[in-house]
Amino acid sequence: MAPYSLLVTRLQVKASPPQSALTAQTPLDGKRGSEQRRPGEEWRQLFLLFEDRTLLSRRVPFCSSRLNRPLTLSEKIVYGHLDDPTNQEIERGKTYLRLRPDRVAMQDATAQMAMLQFISSGLPKVAVPSTIHCDHLIEAQLGGEKDLRRAKDINQEVYNFLATAGAKYGVGFWRPGSGIIHQIILENYAYPGVLLIGTDSHTPNGGGLGGICIGVGGADAVDVMAGIPWELKCPKVIGVKLTGSLSGWTSPKDVILKVAGILTVKGGTGAIVEYHGPGVDSISCTGMATICNMGAEIGATTSVFPYNHRMKKYLDKTGRADIAHLADEFKDHLVPDPGCHYDQLIEINLSELKPHINGPFTPDLAHPVAEVGTVAEKEGWPLDIRVGLIGSCTNSSYEDMGRSAAVAKQALAHGLKCKSQFTITPGSEQIRATIERDGYAQILRDVGGIVLANACGPCIGQWDRKDIKKGEKNTIVTSYNRNFTGRNDANPETHAFVTSPEIVTALAIAGTLKFNPETDFLTGKDGKKFKLEAPDADELPRAEFDPGQDTYQHPPKDSSGQRVDVSPTSQRLQLLEPFDKWDGKDLEDLQILIKVKGKCTTDHISAAGPWLKFRGHLDNISNNLLIGAINIENGKANSVRNAVTQEFGPVPDTARYYKKHGIRWVVVGDENYGEGSSREHAALEPRHLGGRAIITKSFARIHETNLKKQGLLPLTFADPADYNKIHPVDKLTIQGLKDFAPGKPLKCVIKHPNGTQETILLNHTFNETQIEWFRAGSALNRMKELQHQ
Repeated sequence: MAPYSLLVTRLQVKASPPQSALTAQTPLDGKRGSEQRRPGEEWRQLFLLFEDRTLLSRRVPFCSSRLNRPLTLSEKIVYGHLDDPTNQEIERGKTYLRLRPDRVAMQDATAQMAMLQFISSGLPKVAVPSTIHCDHLIEAQLGGEKDLRRAKDINQEVYNFLATAGAKYGVGFWRPGSGIIHQIILENYAYPGVLLIGTDSHTPNGGGLGGICIGVGGADAVDVMAGIPWELKCPKVIGVKLTGSLSGWTSPKDVILKVAGILTVKGGTGAIVEYHGPGVDSISCTGMATICNMGAEIGATTSVFPYNHRMKKYLDKTGRADIAHLADEFKDHLVPDPGCHYDQLIEINLSELKPHINGPFTPDLAHPVAEVGTVAEKEGWPLDIRVGLIGSCTNSSYEDMGRSAAVAKQALAHGLKCKSQFTITPGSEQIRATIERDGYAQILRDVGGIVLANACGPCIGQWDRKDIKKGEKNTIVTSYNRNFTGRNDANPETHAFVTSPEIVTALAIAGTLKFNPETDFLTGKDGKKFKLEAPDADELPRAEFDPGQDTYQHPPKDSSGQRVDVSPTSQRLQLLEPFDKWDGKDLEDLQILIKVKGKCTTDHISAAGPWLKFRGHLDNISNNLLIGAINIENGKANSVRNAVTQEFGPVPDTARYYKKHGIRWVVVGDENYGEGSSREHAALEPRHLGGRAIITKSFARIHETNLKKQGLLPLTFADPADYNKIHPVDKLTIQGLKDFAPGKPLKCVIKHPNGTQETILLNHTFNETQIEWFRAGSALNRMKELQHQ
């Protein structure tokens, strides 16, 4: 029986668009002309030219028949992409699946390392359609056009590397100014039933269009681009049944804010969150994308919605009516089977859901907007809002901008402007151009807003903030997805709250967390009180989308003469050297670099913001290793004891000292270690500086995989209480590596300074393939070994 991956392979072989019909090079600021093809048109052609449609209709019954039970939607899509559906062992939460994704997407900060690893593999071309999106390296400072020009100048070396590497190896390239990767994917590449991986944790955004879109590290992307089956632990499935309908001030963002409050930042780990029920139809396609996007904040593998008329409407509007037609034809395979089983079920009545705002410092601290002011007063959080920020990959759709503009327009009608500073980030060039044409952008400017570049900007710390000093306690409200300490502006005293764009806009106008737009009044310029009405806006433009400037570079047909240069003196880019192989011995007398206290996200392990410029230079970016993690020994960040000199110093300096003197080291961590962004630098850096293992109470999924890919040992305490047995001054020996096997715990001997010892057990989730990565020194090393066999 033919698997779904064969369907996609046939599509690619049969329907690859002729290169003559695609523009290999387009001017950076040229309008997209009628003679030019939209970059996602190859996928439209795939569906148009597909002849043997019976494969699509056969794949789902085959999986259902094999398992002898009804399937969830996520199971249909995931199992439909199995490399060997006949023989693959399938057990939720236990077995590892070998999958064949349809597509790879990379943002510019992670694409640098991914492409450097792909170059190191020696392969001539990528095996699946892949794209690079320039959205992370543009700092918000003065406004859209000025910030974009500055970014192009500062990052010219990196952009040139990504553009030429894309051209050389067959990867599409979206230039700076194109927009945020996830919005571009939604507009061009996502479709119902797709399996897409992306080197960004918010790749699940594509679940709003009925696809399984999963965030991964760069090494995973390299595997897929190399044509190697991608491994994923068979996900559990959490069902979220939606009833009722959204109305008033309640928005799609409130659904995921509520779910985050229920499941917490690790409640979705190892699971796909699948939304279903009659309430789904009250949510727009881009609203569903918002919900799926922020599913990353609960640790979920991804999230997905069933195909419905709202997705069809979005596909039609974005020039993909043919895909919608095919999805209609096979709709039964793009929704869950009646009677399917969920490992956990949550029910939310949308008619009863109230507007929410989550934070500060963690995205799962949920409050109804009506109550947050009182809570803030009790907790001593600043009530005055210094800045309101809307946009980001989570909330930058046409509908989001329209609802925010509807709120702003009411304030303007009463002579009011924002009391807080206010910024707007369009999700893509298409969104920017369309909201300019339809007047939304001007309304948001008139109320006091600054329209930033089509990029991630402040959401990932790319914000040259001037209104406060570092260490100054303040509050900001955003429509972003994360609000970890210091994430947006590198100030640990910034209390960041996440909510919907319309609530951000209302709060920025009022200037205080105490304002509840559902019940409270504002005072107009004429002294009269008025209440904001709930915003209403079109989910899609009534006219066609304005595509704006053309910023896409299709890889040329013949790239034999294409050069990809990396200067040996570059401070931004560095070719990779292979990591050393395992020496076949147990890891003796590992020094503890740091015992981390509390939350340790990938932002703590490898900070973003100003460090983004070094994402292509492993040695330079390693100077930010764990600088945000709190050392349990002294309660400080970036201050650890050097076991040799007994002096306290920065974490990276201490790690370099150990490496120079041949001292191998280990990190001890707390719960959900490595939550947050997918950045594999948080795994590459400890490996580069001599780390051998990370021992924690639990890991976030992506980070655990990234560590394995780089030849490190992510291990967990068999008894979480054993975390307390280890002290920063101890040395650790990890035993049992000669007999390293799936499911077999390892022993850890804790050697205390007074000469006493105690032994604990450490669990792991390695399978046979991943053990081979460890023995070879990294997944990339293992790939090269296989090429030479």
